[in-house]
Amino acid sequence: MNFQLTAMKRSVKGQKTRYEGQLPGVVYGAKTISESVSFGYSDFVKLYRAAGESTLVDLLVDGASVGKVIVQEVQHDPVSDRIIHVDLKRIDMSKKMKAPVELRFIGEAPVIKASGGTIVTSVHTVEVECLPQDLVSHIDISIAGLNSYEDVIKIKDFVLPAGIKILSPQEDALVVKAAPALTEEQIKAMETAGSVTVDLAKIESAKPEKAPEEGAEGAAGAPSASAKATADKAAEAKKDDKKKPASA
Repeated sequence: MNFQLTAMKRSVKGQKTRYEGQLPGVVYGAKTISESVSFGYSDFVKLYRAAGESTLVDLLVDGASVGKVIVQEVQHDPVSDRIIHVDLKRIDMSKKMKAPVELRFIGEAPVIKASGGTIVTSVHTVEVECLPQDLVSHIDISIAGLNSYEDVIKIKDFVLPAGIKILSPQEDALVVKAAPALTEEQIKAMETAGSVTVDLAKIESAKPEKAPEEGAEGAAGAPSASAKATADKAAEAKKDDKKKPASA
């Protein structure tokens, strides 16, 4: 599928461009100077949802073609999440390029169909290297080979489109597997483990504390009731001795 985006050259700052209802952006790369441009906001959002960041797009600036680009970066407003700026990268069609590509898991796992459970995925995007004309928007990964809970799919198991090389993760990285559904006993064991953790925390907090350092405040450093009573009696006796007249 071919994608096309129309832009206009921009001479004003991004804030003013957004105020006028347009989306500011910049085009750079392929050993050419950077160029400030603007797009219709809804036009870009529609294209971005369809093409993503790993699809070649034909860019027209003021009606003239400037070649192929990819969406390099999209900046969002931290509060509204509205797109506020776009970076487009020109692509040299004669040189290999690197790009992130989404993984899409298709089909049905026989073990899940027969015994239940869930599909567990640990990788959702890979970095690929290819010539621009070989770049794809996504890679389909079939899970039809998961016949047991011991079966796994790794990077090295992928059937890749022609011209695509995966740079990362490494080929032995685990990507997807089937996991059995939890039994009632396992769920109860997890709940029990959770309560044990809480109990251990309570036991830990109930342990005797170390003797407080000199000058420390708080309940741990307060004297016992018997020690306080003894000290009070000694103080009263000292006061009585002071009140007695000295012997002749």
